[in-house]
Amino acid sequence: MTYRFIRFFEELGIDDVPLVGGKNASLGEMYRALTPQGIRVPDGFAITAQGYKYVLDRAGAWERLHEVLDDLDPSDVEDLRHRGAEARRIVYEAGIPEDLRAEILDAYHRLAREYGDADLSVAVRSSATAEDLPTASFAGQQETYLNIRGGEALIEAVRRCFASLFTDRAIHYRIDQGFDHFKVYLSVGVQKMVRSDLAASGVMFSIDTETGFKEAVFITAAYGLGETVVQGAVDPDEFYVFKPTFREGYRAVLRRRLGAKKIKMVLAVGGDRQTTRIVPTPKADQQRFCISDDDALVLADYAIKVEDHYGRPMDMEWAKDGLDGQLYLVQARPETVASQKNYAILEEYRLTGTGKVLVEGRAVGTKIATGVARVIPDVEHLSQFRPGGVLVADMTTPDWEPVMKTAAAIVTNRGGRTCHAAIVARELGIPAVVGTGNATEVLEDGQSVTVSCAEGEVGRVYEGEIPFEVEKVDLSQLPKPKTELMVNLGNPEIAFQTSFLPADGVGLARMEFIINEYIKVHPMALVHPEKVEDEGERKAIEKLTRDFDDPKAFFVRTLAEGVGTIAAAFYPKPVVVRMSDFKTNEYASLLGGRWFEPVEANPMLGFRGAARYAHPAYAEGFALECAAMKRVREVMGLKNVILMLPFVRRVDEAERVLAKMAELGLKRGDDGLKIYCMCEIPNNVVLIDRFAEHFDGFSIGSNDLTQLTLGVDRDSELVAFDYDERDEGVKAMMRLAVEGCRRNGVHSGICGQAPSDYPEMAEFLVECGIDAMSLNPDSLLRTLRRVVEVERRRHR
Repeated sequence: MTYRFIRFFEELGIDDVPLVGGKNASLGEMYRALTPQGIRVPDGFAITAQGYKYVLDRAGAWERLHEVLDDLDPSDVEDLRHRGAEARRIVYEAGIPEDLRAEILDAYHRLAREYGDADLSVAVRSSATAEDLPTASFAGQQETYLNIRGGEALIEAVRRCFASLFTDRAIHYRIDQGFDHFKVYLSVGVQKMVRSDLAASGVMFSIDTETGFKEAVFITAAYGLGETVVQGAVDPDEFYVFKPTFREGYRAVLRRRLGAKKIKMVLAVGGDRQTTRIVPTPKADQQRFCISDDDALVLADYAIKVEDHYGRPMDMEWAKDGLDGQLYLVQARPETVASQKNYAILEEYRLTGTGKVLVEGRAVGTKIATGVARVIPDVEHLSQFRPGGVLVADMTTPDWEPVMKTAAAIVTNRGGRTCHAAIVARELGIPAVVGTGNATEVLEDGQSVTVSCAEGEVGRVYEGEIPFEVEKVDLSQLPKPKTELMVNLGNPEIAFQTSFLPADGVGLARMEFIINEYIKVHPMALVHPEKVEDEGERKAIEKLTRDFDDPKAFFVRTLAEGVGTIAAAFYPKPVVVRMSDFKTNEYASLLGGRWFEPVEANPMLGFRGAARYAHPAYAEGFALECAAMKRVREVMGLKNVILMLPFVRRVDEAERVLAKMAELGLKRGDDGLKIYCMCEIPNNVVLIDRFAEHFDGFSIGSNDLTQLTLGVDRDSELVAFDYDERDEGVKAMMRLAVEGCRRNGVHSGICGQAPSDYPEMAEFLVECGIDAMSLNPDSLLRTLRRVVEVERRRHR
């Protein structure tokens, strides 16, 4: 048969948007251009936009649609609902002319023969001719019908797709975006169905959706059909893969988070067509990732190839077929929010007060907003919402968008960072906290709240109006100092957003934060769980490590992913990672820790830092730290990581620890590995020439150097008044350290609090000629300006 209104994917390309809409044009482009590169795209065909026009022409429907829509006021929700229903009825009742019907059925049978299944199951998707443009996403505005079998069911689905061009949300969105209803046509895609109901599916982006960090692929995944992820009905698993090292051949997941995945959408057979239903996910499945690392890496490969082909960040939907076990791309469109932002303007939101946290969830964006909570139970109650309020709901759908547009922030019980609420919040530029679990129960309608997404991946809703500040800086206008300015960073969750600061890398990445927040267990309790005598602690450790055959692997992978995220955020700039420097009392507070730690009168001067690493009491724990760092450099490919040893009391201690590290596969100089020493003990300064024989650089730890120079316990409130980094004796030690580094041709830096807290200390260190200063992120910009001024004075 010769087709007037049908085009198979192999005949379509990205330039065919006017003919088949953005979604179908992209599917054709992928099928034609990317399947040769190994990307699996299910085959199918498109009913062209001219087919839609032909339907309305034959039925004489245009005039009636004008009567319904021409004087519509989209702010009148009830009127919009009434007119939208009437417009859909007009299009649906237009039917399908016989000649078009014959073409659709012939194309369906041809596709069925291709796959050897006479009763082939297909997905029927709407594709508007103004859809998936780089500057506006029409995603979710029209309908999709899944698992359609047989010719009659297909014709019915096509009619419903045509009618869905006039869903309430689509009408409202077109008016907002300035599109003429009668110049936007609808194409329908018919694509071989991927049986992800038997496996998993999700959404992925070739950019980080929250921060705009362009070097990561962000993947979300849940069991069953992908609608639950898109709609936000489920909290999905999340994976990040780092693109630069992936391109170099390194195959590792950078970071992952286990989602709750409490429900899944599966098929429910009924009559001559298949429908869907929501069922609970078995508990055991909830507690494990729904795809493997190998699957995540295949998807990352797909995402990178798609982005390279289109030349821009992309938003993609994928599905894993439970019958053949293969991964398929079922949609790709330009990412329209994070990639459009001007990153030359740095906008930092910071809370300046504290308050009671009411609920927590996944942070969407990096902003903060205050307002009155409006708890809306369902779409029928949307009229109760007032502009400027905080929309609180179980979840949102496209029907909620007219109201969402007027909200100061959004909070939902369900959903992950690629759910409907998250996507709309990003597009609107407002903060959202999704997947809280219980926001509609905890938050009271009418109460004042603060929604904060400026504290990393965890979004928080605080009671009352918490004060906050916003700093905007044009990075393109900032001068570049000769002194390297780096940042101190321990929290991987804020690494991507921190990477936009004009920093030369990370001068201190604290391992302790990752161990405390994510691992929670004493390393030795993972090596020797049998020595943990408390049953409650043993069970807590077993729960944390249940997905690992060996508890030690839990420590290694979790620490590697935390450090790796920080290293990736600043790649290829140097990231100095300090090996653990807990004191015995801090180690003892970890799960199982009290069974391995001595009680010391003064832990600050006790069994800490380098002294632990080669000692029999902790050597096996240090081996886990080294295994994690080896993974970061060798498996993840993040060779920008420099390791640093804290509290190295004596030269022979340095020699012992370095020998132990070499034995564990971290030999200084091998594969470019640099190892620094914290310069924080007077002996490090006095004997710096001898210490310099063993290290590539030193970083002054002004906190401990001040304590030990002045003989003041910085943990004691009684003598706190005597603790001052600006003391002349402390400054003399710092000057000697910088001079010693220069004399020995090794790097000099500082990572202690002094230059962050006291601008005059930053000036002093520049005058000394220090190579680098590592600062707290919130003091970097003001210190940068001061350093530039000092450097100008020095060179006048």
